[in-house]
Amino acid sequence: MNALKHMEAIFVVVAAVALSVTFATTETKPLTVAADPVVSVQGDAPMPVVTIAAKRLTAAEKAALI
Repeated sequence: MNALKHMEAIFVVVAAVALSVTFATTETKPLTVAADPVVSVQGDAPMPVVTIAAKRLTAAEKAALI
């Protein structure tokens, strides 16, 4: 019955041990880099433009939405 009184402490200790074992047993993977790091830019591509054709809400309309 004494173990039931200290379940929170037992859980924290088990979680800490599991976390430390996890970090201790992991292997580091080597960093891989792309073979061709050159970035090509297409010339004179038009920039996309978005036009919004809507009216703004008045203060009364905003209040009615809430």
